[in-house]
Amino acid sequence: MKHLVIVTHPNIENSIINKAWINELNLINDQVTIHQLYKEYPDYKIDIQKEQEMILAHDNIIFQFPLHWFNIPFFLKKWIDEVMAYGWAFGPNGDNLKNKKIRFAVSTGGDADAYASGNSIDELLKSLSTTFLYCGSEILPSHLFYGAGKEPNLNEINKNAKSYVKIITE
Repeated sequence: MKHLVIVTHPNIENSIINKAWINELNLINDQVTIHQLYKEYPDYKIDIQKEQEMILAHDNIIFQFPLHWFNIPFFLKKWIDEVMAYGWAFGPNGDNLKNKKIRFAVSTGGDADAYASGNSIDELLKSLSTTFLYCGSEILPSHLFYGAGKEPNLNEINKNAKSYVKIITE
């Protein structure tokens, strides 16, 4: 079964972590569909039907993004608002996300200490998790990389990228 990885990074070319994750995912491209929103829609005009069809074709969906000001990137919020429509994702006949397995892969600029006192990633992503739970999805544990803005070493990055692929393929 293929997994859909929806990458929402506004500047992937300059990313260290998200780019490393994509490179590692490309090694298992027979098992994943990598979908980069900013590359697909540089004008921010989302093809809602195409996105919904892509969601329907996958049971496991990973949302990969950097945390921006303790929140998801704005384009991911726009995607959710438009793609997860009433009557499709929730409401009458809106059961297309029911039983989908959802995971978040999140990179942060700050180190883990910045998220230790009441600002855990789970707390920060609670509204995102609640959205998918409301639609009948199952939330799987997140994959995290802390400290992307602090020049992490290559071994740490590679180890984390391999761990990311492993949790997806298990």
